[in-house]
This record gives sequence, structure tokens and C-alpha cells, in this order.
Amino acid sequence: MSRLELIGPQGLRNDGRRVQELRKINCKPSVLSQADGSAYIEQGNTKCLAAVYGPREARTKAQVLHNRANINVEISLAPFCMSERKKRSKSDKRILEIASAVKQTFETIIKTELFARSQIDIYLQILQFDGGTIQICINAATLALIDAGIPMVDYVCACSAGCIDDEPVLDLNYVEESHDTPELTVALLPKTGKITLLQMESRLHVDKFQSVMEMATVGCKKIYNILDDVVRENVKNLLEKKK
Repeated sequence: MSRLELIGPQGLRNDGRRVQELRKINCKPSVLSQADGSAYIEQGNTKCLAAVYGPREARTKAQVLHNRANINVEISLAPFCMSERKKRSKSDKRILEIASAVKQTFETIIKTELFARSQIDIYLQILQFDGGTIQICINAATLALIDAGIPMVDYVCACSAGCIDDEPVLDLNYVEESHDTPELTVALLPKTGKITLLQMESRLHVDKFQSVMEMATVGCKKIYNILDDVVRENVKNLLEKKK
């Protein structure tokens, strides 16, 4: 498939979406009974499971921070998550890069100063991969942290956007990513609009940067509305069960 075929003559992408459309999102918090907080999220064909443990005692003295909690993020890819069965190590360079980006995103958002000398563990597993790994990890972690009752400044919502044939496109899938499409991932706080992560996967012309970033920002706000509705519905169901 050539780059010209990524957007058809009718303005439709290879998965039937228009350029400004998100992939369909399904999510559910409280899916694991043993974790302090958990969430499952699907964004298109990308599926992620998140589990949060803590705040709890740090595993080693080296991980203890005297004025705040230490945040540990571990990401794994299921061997069956891609068409090619391949077991990826936790020390895989790409996985470590994504884990580092997720950790840096939440370090300034979680009120870690309330839990000095403790540790918060965020475990993320990609069950099925179809692009947008960083954004789905951040969105799943946000839901799981809320489910765990860990205080945060705000939601953190992430979305990607790219540029195909000089046209900004929202929420890239694997086919689009694999054709060296310039891609920008943005994570922001919806209430203030503050950007907490801005990551570029490949070169993007400066003339297109602003329009691509604006499209990703709009995507983040759409995702926030979806996550917020799910959280409110979950709280409502919990309150009804206690009656």
C-alpha cells in the first residue's frame, strides 16, 4: 500500500474513518479484584489492561524518596498481541521508552507529596496492538489511578495525530504508523489545557506542526469526555450497590 492509498478518493482512511475521527473507544474500570485500581480500554483494535498497586512500601531502599512517592511503570506486550507471535522482553528498548514517557507524564500529575517514602506501581499490558501504544497506555493508567482513588491534579488524556498527503489526521492506526507517517502524540490536562507530553515519532514539517498539534489536542478533549462519562457511570453504579 502506498502513502497515496492511506486516504481514498472519498476522503476515507483504510479503516473507514474520516481524517478527524477517533477510533471507537470502549473502556471499563475495576476489572481486576486483586489490584488497588484497574482498567481495561480498547481504542480501535488496540487493547490494554492496566493495574495499579499502592501507595505501598517501596521494594528496595534505593527506590525510597523522602519527600514524595516513587512511581514505577512497567509495560509488557502479550506474545499474541501482533500477527507475528513474538515474545518481547521487558528490557526491550521501545517498551522502556514508552514506560519512561508514561512515568514522566504522571510524576507531575499524581500528588506524590502526600505519600512520601512509598511507591505506586502501574502495570500495563498490551493485549492487542494496532497502533497508538503510548496514548492507550496513558489513558488506561489514568482510569486505573482514578479507580485506585489516588489523588491527581486532573485527568491525563492522550491522543496522536499525523500528516498524510499534507492533511492532518487524527488517531493513527498501525497501518498508518508503519508507512512512516509523521506522528505527534500529545497528553494534556483537559481542564487547564496544559500539555504534559509532546512526543514526535518522525519528522514533521514546521508548517504542519500547529495544525497537527491542534488536531491531537481536540482528540484529547474528546477522549476526556469518554473517560469522564465512564468514571461517573462507575461511581453511580457503586453508590447504587451500597443502597
